Amino acid sequence: MVSDRRTLLADTALDVLADEGIRGLTHRAVDRRAALPSGTTSAYFRTRAALLTGLVTRLVQLDQAELHAAAGSAPPLRTVEDLVDGLVLLARQRLSGEGRRRSLARYACAVESVRAPELRAILLPRENAGRAAVRHFLAERGVADAENRTHTLLTCVDGLVFDRLVSGGDVPREAFDGLIAAALR
Repeated sequence: MVSDRRTLLADTALDVLADEGIRGLTHRAVDRRAALPSGTTSAYFRTRAALLTGLVTRLVQLDQAELHAAAGSAPPLRTVEDLVDGLVLLARQRLSGEGRRRSLARYACAVESVRAPELRAILLPRENAGRAAVRHFLAERGVADAENRTHTLLTCVDGLVFDRLVSGGDVPREAFDGLIAAALR
């Protein structure tokens, strides 16, 4: 039961952060949003740092589950177009619906992690099936340092998502074409 309540509170904190920003994320705001008695969040996450750590841990769990599911259901990457399609889909997911809310929270937490190394350690890119598929794709095409190129490519995709999250709209497909062409050079 404790872990279920902690998960509920972390999910609710994620929602509060997406809607209210880092300043709006308080124990009381989470209690209100979850319709729980005042002090509940504080009982599970005693400090603001503990609340942020719980939120970031949950965010990474959700992101990893999404990436593993997407890579597991996608056909193998055979062509550049397959990779472009996959990255376009990822960007669209990160810019709409629940993915947009998580993106807002993710970027707020990333900025906060500059001052909180314990958050940075949780947020660092993780190995997942999607990352492995991109790395394998690049390595099969003779890219010398597929690991670093994968990291750079996915960081650029993340930057494009951030830009569109702030400025609105979708990332144009041509942007992905250019990124992949650069990664393959």
